[in-house]
Amino acid sequence: MLSVPTLWTVSVTNFFALGLVWVYVLRCYPKFEAARFWTAAAFAATAGAAASMLRGVVDFRLLLIGCNALLIFACWFVVMGVQRFYNVPISWRAPALGTGLTCIGLAYFQFVQDDMPMRIAIYSLGQIVPAAITLHLVMMRREDQNPGARLAAICSVLLIIAYAARSALALLQVGGDLSIVDFNGLQAARILIVIFLSMAWNFGFLLMAIDRLRNEVADLALLDDLTGVGNRRHLLQRLTEECARSVRSGEPFALLVIDLDGFKGINDTHGHAAGDACLQHFSLMAQTRLRPADMLARSGGDEFCIVLPSSTLGEGAMIARRVLEVCRADAAECSGKEIPIAVSIGVAQWTMEIGAYPDRLIAAADRALYEAKKRGRDGYAISEPAPSLVPEIAEHA
Repeated sequence: MLSVPTLWTVSVTNFFALGLVWVYVLRCYPKFEAARFWTAAAFAATAGAAASMLRGVVDFRLLLIGCNALLIFACWFVVMGVQRFYNVPISWRAPALGTGLTCIGLAYFQFVQDDMPMRIAIYSLGQIVPAAITLHLVMMRREDQNPGARLAAICSVLLIIAYAARSALALLQVGGDLSIVDFNGLQAARILIVIFLSMAWNFGFLLMAIDRLRNEVADLALLDDLTGVGNRRHLLQRLTEECARSVRSGEPFALLVIDLDGFKGINDTHGHAAGDACLQHFSLMAQTRLRPADMLARSGGDEFCIVLPSSTLGEGAMIARRVLEVCRADAAECSGKEIPIAVSIGVAQWTMEIGAYPDRLIAAADRALYEAKKRGRDGYAISEPAPSLVPEIAEHA
């Protein structure tokens, strides 16, 4: 038989186990702020369910209001966790107001007019509001949705339906009498359904966290540790994508290969720490001269590449001049122990002859870089695309 003590025991066990899981997530990823609120939600629910077992130790009527307040505030902690997950500003006013109004309603129908069905309806409304807000937040971020977010949205809908049905059954007195210490079978089944829906709801948030953390790890694998720009793996991935896009559309794009002049001398004279600082400083300077869609990557050592999507050779040369200008202006302001940075740049453009092979484009830009070095460094050179065959020769070939 489903009894009140059995149901509360199930609640305490489940929410405490879930709280331990969130504690582990929080210890492993302390900067993941949403986990703090979801941890608080799990333990607030645990405390609310556990306190209900103190029947006989304290006045159960006051205890009942306190337990319900903890359980409702646990749902508001869930809402705040979702807000932090989606970088939405948090306000404590709504949780305090929602929990306070619910407690006032419960107290009225406990001490002024003892009405169990009304207490169930008020408590259910106190749970429905944060569930509806959570559903709104998740549905408004469809571009960020993952399987966990979809599970959380589904459970939000089912929780709203379950709480509404439980209120309707209580108000209509369907299934038999209700008391503080026991429910009828139908109401007890409804409570059990709500408990497991709440667990599934939290598992949805756990899946959201796992997906977010996995994506962050994947992003870190594509970034250079020193400069924070893309690494060689990211560069080759982006070039492969751009080549495939150009093969389909015929639209060219440009690539810049950049080498810091005299970098070995900087390392030998000033030390590797100074060389690392130069690489970081150049990365910051170069990014100020790029367009939003352009990509800067460190391909290795003192060599960088810039991918310019949907750009011609002339536009690539324009970006090369911008990078050179910012480096020259910065070098002119150096004084004392500051190290001036000079670069050489090779510019190449994708052509049909390059096709889907990014290494051919890199080789063309490298040849242009070598030409810029021969000219005296601190400049750029262009890799002219091979002339197309005239129609008669192409047809004969």
